Amino acid sequence: MSTETLVRPAGPAPRRDREREREKARGASTTPGARLRLVLAHVCIYIAALIFIAPLVYAFFSALKPNSEMFSMPPTLVGSEIRWSNFVDVFAYGPFLTYIMNSFIVAVGGTLVVLVVSTTAGYAFGRLRWKGRDAVFVLFLATLMVPAEVLVIPMFQVMQWFNWVDTYQALILPFAFGAFGTFLMRQFFRGIPYELEEAARVDGAGPVRSFLQIILPLSKSAVAVLAVFTFLSFWNSYLWPLIVTVDYNAHGTLPVGLASFAGLTGTRWDLQMAAAIISMIPTTVLVIVLQKHLVKGIAMAGLGGR
Repeated sequence: MSTETLVRPAGPAPRRDREREREKARGASTTPGARLRLVLAHVCIYIAALIFIAPLVYAFFSALKPNSEMFSMPPTLVGSEIRWSNFVDVFAYGPFLTYIMNSFIVAVGGTLVVLVVSTTAGYAFGRLRWKGRDAVFVLFLATLMVPAEVLVIPMFQVMQWFNWVDTYQALILPFAFGAFGTFLMRQFFRGIPYELEEAARVDGAGPVRSFLQIILPLSKSAVAVLAVFTFLSFWNSYLWPLIVTVDYNAHGTLPVGLASFAGLTGTRWDLQMAAAIISMIPTTVLVIVLQKHLVKGIAMAGLGGR
């Protein structure tokens, strides 16, 4: 046995092994069966994307039709004329800009409150040790089984007691303390190694400092997921704003404003479609901007934060 065989450098060997594994993977992916599975997977993805996009495309072109052609038979994708003015007439038909601003105030304010409450409560349930923690968390989690429609009347009575009917705080606070966000953040926090927090405590950091400087920076993806879900929930909420709002022109939100295009003299379907397309722009931009964090956060939350 030669000296070359006995003395082999330790560095390049793992690298060569990794290169061989990559070559094997490339070879396996070029087999006819692998190529067929790849093609079928892409075809299924394209079909699913087409199914989801088709209603949005039809709604967009419907927003450009004259109102008299909305239900023409046979149905057509494009009307006899393209009316871009429908998107301008939406703002002249009613206080649509006020609806947008109110929805922004409610959605952004509600999202901020939910993020603060859910992250702090999730940290208390997931990282801190105190007597009765698990029992309280089970009771808190049980509130998810109560339908929101059941709570409408009690919440409205509470808003009356506080004299908050037809105010922004009535639109934001009742649904800002739900258990879903706390459960999501707790599961993510439990997956963060405890050694990081213990090392910070050795250096003199308390629970608040550990939470702000260690736990939160490591949880950006989970916070992004919760922020998007919460923003969409407040943005699309219809029943509660419809009940707790009295002056719709002053405090009405977008879902309530969309319903205002249906009146006693008829429904302006063309303007309603245009308004619906406009209302989807902020949420679409938000999802596109946070897409990277959403994918990472959902994957890590599904694995318990690991």
